[in-house]
Amino acid sequence: MGVNFRDIVPKIVVRLEDLSGKTIAIDAYNALYQFLAIIRQPDGTPLKDRTGKITSHLSGLFYRTSNLVELGIKPIYVFDGTPPILKEVEIKRRAKAKAEATIKYEQALAEGKVEEARMYAQATSRLHDYMMEDSKKLLTLMGIPWIQAPSEGEAQAAHLAKRGDADYCASQDYDSLLFGAPLLIRNVTISGRRKLPGKSVYIDVVPEVIKLADVLKECGITYEQLIDVGILIGTDFNPDGIKGLGPKTALKLIKEYGSLERALPHIKNAEFPHPPETIRELFLRPHVSDNYTLKWREPNVEGIIAFLVGEKDFSEDRVIKAIEKMKQGSKKLVGKTTLEKWFE
Repeated sequence: MGVNFRDIVPKIVVRLEDLSGKTIAIDAYNALYQFLAIIRQPDGTPLKDRTGKITSHLSGLFYRTSNLVELGIKPIYVFDGTPPILKEVEIKRRAKAKAEATIKYEQALAEGKVEEARMYAQATSRLHDYMMEDSKKLLTLMGIPWIQAPSEGEAQAAHLAKRGDADYCASQDYDSLLFGAPLLIRNVTISGRRKLPGKSVYIDVVPEVIKLADVLKECGITYEQLIDVGILIGTDFNPDGIKGLGPKTALKLIKEYGSLERALPHIKNAEFPHPPETIRELFLRPHVSDNYTLKWREPNVEGIIAFLVGEKDFSEDRVIKAIEKMKQGSKKLVGKTTLEKWFE
């Protein structure tokens, strides 16, 4: 779900080309989920190999990453580890929503409502263990570093940005701000022209940067108070938030009373599945690791072709062209004009 900060955070629209030379820590789960939702047949069926295994996530991962590298961007993918116990409610909510979407998808398909079926199909996406394993294998073959987070991938990605090992933390969710990411960038993995679900309308999805410092200044609050605003409207650790309380009202309450604890006596029906201070602690001191190595390597051309073309039934011509894009991308880094320097 993620915290809904859409209406209260200032955003800066950028072009992917503007990010050349930058390192971006990408929330892998978030990106793969987007690929699974978007990359589908007209009736909502995901891409599959000859064995029936889904490959939509690999298609998005390979071609989008090669596009980023072509622009001189250095991606790092961060995978989720064991979720916090407090996330159990949200995990169950997501499972229920997917089950309901699956029923609606099958019904729409049976009634010949293809457009409606595709809309519901996007909400049925699930990340299976083999998808994560295949994604890590592909990234290794591509020479792109990936990190296994001990817990939340967003928290680990934000940690990389805070340490200066990444310039940006990339995710569709605003939770990265609650984990303290100095710079959050959205729409990196899904930028481009997109069709609105259930409508014959297309929009341009563009990358947008959110600076934590600008958010705090614009809202007139501290980082800790931003976390309190998030808890009021709902996070992955208390998905329901306070019923009927939107981001603007939550912000007003925190600014007026100074903290969540002081605001709660003035809010009706304020209930939480876990103590608010416990939720706050997960954002202030998340379970992250410093045990990682960041090194971009030359792509294993033969290995990529064997895996994507030989095993996953990708087009060999398209795969080779994407690999060439990656090689050309090294030349776009400032002061780095050779492939060897890109992969140093």
